[in-house]
Amino acid sequence: MAFSIRRIQTWALAAGVAAALLAGSADGQAYKAPRNGFGQPDFSGVWTNASITQLERPAQFKSLVITPAEARTLEQGYAQAVSADAKPSDPKAGAPSAGTDPGGYNTFWIDPGTKIGAIRGQLRSSWLIEPADGKLPYSPEGRRLFLAEVRKISGAADDPEYRQVAERCLLGFGSTAGPPMLNVLYNNTYQIQQDRDHVVILVEMDHDARIIRLGDRTHLPAHIRPWMGDSVGWWEGDTLVVETTNFNPGEVLRPGIPTTIFVSKDAKVTERFTRVSAAQILYEFKVEDPTAYSKTWRGEMPLNTTKGPLYEYACHEGNYALPSILRGARRAEEAAGKAPGPGGSR
Repeated sequence: MAFSIRRIQTWALAAGVAAALLAGSADGQAYKAPRNGFGQPDFSGVWTNASITQLERPAQFKSLVITPAEARTLEQGYAQAVSADAKPSDPKAGAPSAGTDPGGYNTFWIDPGTKIGAIRGQLRSSWLIEPADGKLPYSPEGRRLFLAEVRKISGAADDPEYRQVAERCLLGFGSTAGPPMLNVLYNNTYQIQQDRDHVVILVEMDHDARIIRLGDRTHLPAHIRPWMGDSVGWWEGDTLVVETTNFNPGEVLRPGIPTTIFVSKDAKVTERFTRVSAAQILYEFKVEDPTAYSKTWRGEMPLNTTKGPLYEYACHEGNYALPSILRGARRAEEAAGKAPGPGGSR
């Protein structure tokens, strides 16, 4: 059975969607994090934010916290949907009709997780905790900017730089690289390394390493805008606080399955990392972005330990898709008697 983006998006709305998270300790505040050689709380290791829970709250839920029975229903429904879509394609089905989505790969190849996320022993319907309705508070202008970026990548076949950054292997899909770091369809793993003056977060998809400078809170000049922004950090007790600005204009749209968000280049994201048990980091994030949102929004999610090592993602320029997209557009222009666009070749 062919994998369908629309089907996964439907699951996301119905079930919360994406990968396995362990319940956090209800008395996590009493936990004392181990120290590294510099006396800092030790976050080193491999962690995952995989979960069925996603950033925004599905329509069927009115509250942030759901019951164990509701969580089981979602998890079982999601497991059944994944199992059904992982079956081999029917060799007698024939080719899809012209103009329809042929699909790609089925759910055998995805790994979003299987469990509802739990924080402080509470099962969560969304990572968003503010606004209280669990929905992103786009302003009218922010919604316009968001949709304009979606339209730009939807039909872009004149220039490879118009294609989304994940297709070009610059950043992972969605906001997996962050900040904020959000779970996606697969490859929801991070490796954290520390020294006295830096924390490095290596993102499984694609291969991104975010370097957080500790101590000096001065950001880079405004004209220097790295991928994933410019991150500076400091310690507040056992909590690592990270402030990120100077986002690259090329990553304002973060298309993912099931969650796509818009974060403007002038946003400020503040993250807090607190180790609450031997198996879990509480990851909190706040996004201040008046260009796109009517108010600040906040979320929290668990990062759970997972067995390493972190394997190479080995992304390569859109596989064969990107040159084929550009080449197909040139052929269509040729057939219509139009001058070819600048991207691709015949």
